[in-house]
Amino acid sequence: MTTKDGTQIFYKDWGPKNADWGPRAEDWGPRDAQPIVFHHGWPLSADDWDNQMLFFLGEGYRVIAHDRRGHGRSSQTATGNEMDTYAADVAELVAALDLQNAIHVGHSTGGGEVARYVARAEPGRVAKAVLIGAVPPVMVKSDTNPGGLPIEVFDGFRAALVANRAQFYRDVPSGPFYGFNRAGATVSEGIIGNWWRQGMIGGAKAQYDCIKAFSETDFTEDLKAIDVPVLVMHGTDDQIVPYADSAPLSAKLLPNATLKTYEGYPHGMCTTHPDVINRDLLAFIRG
Repeated sequence: MTTKDGTQIFYKDWGPKNADWGPRAEDWGPRDAQPIVFHHGWPLSADDWDNQMLFFLGEGYRVIAHDRRGHGRSSQTATGNEMDTYAADVAELVAALDLQNAIHVGHSTGGGEVARYVARAEPGRVAKAVLIGAVPPVMVKSDTNPGGLPIEVFDGFRAALVANRAQFYRDVPSGPFYGFNRAGATVSEGIIGNWWRQGMIGGAKAQYDCIKAFSETDFTEDLKAIDVPVLVMHGTDDQIVPYADSAPLSAKLLPNATLKTYEGYPHGMCTTHPDVINRDLLAFIRG
């Protein structure tokens, strides 16, 4: 899909939809399979949702995931790498696919994207939303957010990306992202390599800019404006987006929220504990 500013957005769209209908009525699948749209974290791609996409496709849903601009197979943009444009890109994708009554699921930075998009979505477009290990309300420490992470943490991310992006993108998944730095953790070289692969496909400039977007954007007013049901899922051992300054605060701001806490789970819990996460997602979507 090409956006109004000429950016190409790569997306996957699997499952029953109009284009799947055969020429005969008896060939048609479910005509109105509910769409689930997955929003990935930094600096990854739609591929980070492979497990969930396959699971929910098997449950009869239409599943969609896109590569955020500057990430994955989308255009390596030098501009527009901030939350307002990310949300506008989602709105264009939703309109192009004419998605109605959709579930929007966002992990980490993708959770911020979901909050910004859903707060502004056209009536009828969104049925429910899910924030998983998500960055809202705001990550960076300030006078109004004393529990946040110091700006120096994110300055360190930027410096590491510029100095040696390839090594930085090995260090993050092999350490804090999946909790592989914890005693007794079962380390998967495949998971680490897949994280590295996704990150390195994207553009360095866009990923650099995205650090500011995910760390400094304040989603407080977005959360207050969301009136659809929202499931907030977060692990207590999240070393990337610390639990105390994120999930419970978001749940308090959302008018219709359910907070589900996972004791000892890491930031990348959709990958390390997919059976648990998929089960709870399905229960919320069907509920």
